[in-house]
Amino acid sequence: MMAREIALSGFGGPEVLELRSVPDTAPGPGEIRIRQTAIGVNFTDVHGRRGDYGDLRAASMPLVLGMEAAGVVEALGNGVERFRIGDRVAYASRPLGAYRDLRNFPAARCVAVPAGVSDRDAAAVLLKGLTVQMLVRRVFRVMPGAWAVFHSAAGGVGSLAGQWLRALGAHAIGIVGSEDKVAAARAAGYEAVFVRGRDDWPARVRELSGGGVPVVYDPVGRETWAGSLSCLAPRGHLACFGNSSGQVPPFSVNELRDRGSLSVSWVRFSDYTADPAELEAAARELFDALAGGALRPAAPRCLPLEQAAEAHRLLESGQTTGTLVLVP
Repeated sequence: MMAREIALSGFGGPEVLELRSVPDTAPGPGEIRIRQTAIGVNFTDVHGRRGDYGDLRAASMPLVLGMEAAGVVEALGNGVERFRIGDRVAYASRPLGAYRDLRNFPAARCVAVPAGVSDRDAAAVLLKGLTVQMLVRRVFRVMPGAWAVFHSAAGGVGSLAGQWLRALGAHAIGIVGSEDKVAAARAAGYEAVFVRGRDDWPARVRELSGGGVPVVYDPVGRETWAGSLSCLAPRGHLACFGNSSGQVPPFSVNELRDRGSLSVSWVRFSDYTADPAELEAAARELFDALAGGALRPAAPRCLPLEQAAEAHRLLESGQTTGTLVLVP
């Protein structure tokens, strides 16, 4: 049996992503073989394709990207007891290699997809939803009535964050990169939305919140670093979880002192999902939020697996809203 995958032989632009056929193999101990029906596309995949991650720059080629997918269990490796053949499962985790139609993957890194959640919705929402759960429930637990700023508010993560923050009773302020994303961010639940490059958003945030907010969530990096710090109230926290505009500049810890006992964390998704029990609990809370209507993600935009390069172009252009899914 042959499997199809999207692989790259060198780092670069979307054009390095190429479709190829490879032999299928049986699942190893602790693995399940998944017939994948939907594959999530995320900006971390773009970073991987560019060669932005040091560990990937040393990886052997060809390299298959992707860390999120959903599908049906077709075979069980030795020692697997959590799942049965025919179960619907999803994952959002390394090891990379989700850009395939058939894949072996560690069972401990998978979660069951409950009835009522489609494979495409699971693949579109799992990584982004677990990221939001991590940020607003564990990295900095947002309380009812609190103010919070979230960058890239119209994107896949940002849209879910707006809905979850609203469900928590928080006052969410969204920051977007262009005027045409304002409406989408407002529809996601943000009370106010400001545009980078148009609005003096740090000043507007301080004015609206009465002096600053307790938390800012920032996946942008270099372009928003200084502004995000200036949004914070004394003892506020800046949670960095991406660098789409480049890495943040070097800074002195004394700057955090001078601004009012601020704190900063760099949040790596894998560190918050490494424990299977924590992963399962986070996924349960996410799926409960979906079932209860707190989260109402828009239907994902779906492209065939062989159009992975086009999906990367769309994501990298900054013109997308919502989520992108590859369908084998």
